[in-house]
Amino acid sequence: MENDLSNIRFLYFAVTLGVLAVAEAYFPRRSRSLPRSIRWFENFTLIASGWLVAKFTIGFLPFVAASWAYENNIGLLNSFSITSLTAIILTYLLLDLTIYLQHIVFHKIPILWRIHRVHHTDLDLDVSSGFRFHPLEILLSLMIKIVAIIVIGANPTGVIAFEIILNMGSLFNHSNLNIRGRFDKVLRAFIVTPDMHRIHHSVERRETDSNYGFTISLWDRIFRTYRDKSLRSQEDIILGIKEYQNHESIKLGMLFKLPFER
Repeated sequence: MENDLSNIRFLYFAVTLGVLAVAEAYFPRRSRSLPRSIRWFENFTLIASGWLVAKFTIGFLPFVAASWAYENNIGLLNSFSITSLTAIILTYLLLDLTIYLQHIVFHKIPILWRIHRVHHTDLDLDVSSGFRFHPLEILLSLMIKIVAIIVIGANPTGVIAFEIILNMGSLFNHSNLNIRGRFDKVLRAFIVTPDMHRIHHSVERRETDSNYGFTISLWDRIFRTYRDKSLRSQEDIILGIKEYQNHESIKLGMLFKLPFER
């Protein structure tokens, strides 16, 4: 079962990555400051290291935890008599809310920000930025997710759906795809778009402290962290962190050490 789930997730991940990589190459929103080859080597190395950490630690536990909670009638959703479809939908919404809140916490607590800032040091944004996370962050996120799954009493099928949609959403909203105008506005009513999330990656603190959502745009609106427009035009937003605007300071080796650097 574990291998089957991993294969399903990888299939959706690979197809989404390929489609968006081609699309943003032909319809880019912004020009690049660094060649794709340099950034992609660094970002793919990070995801490979994160995958290894998950593979050999607790990466298989989210579905196991959901199945265990369901079989033992543990957690919020398992305390009520609801249909499977309702449980799947509520599982997705509550886990997505958890990720939104976790994202805020990783920005507000200094020791967690030191880990999360690896993601924010990217000087360009494209589909590869969607998985530019330090292995420590991936491990911590897994642990938080497992606790949330047990507390929620998450539906096992809902957990699988959430994992797939979260991965696809992260690739999409970090992409350099040219979506603007009315179509972007319509999409933002439901999901996080590239233009919306790009504001979050600005060097300006007031912009970084906004648009925390990964897939659903609803949470930013409910908790008033939504920002509609950036201070600069989308083409001119300065991305990254002010202290790390030189690529020499954020090469691959430094990215692994960054959580331990003050």
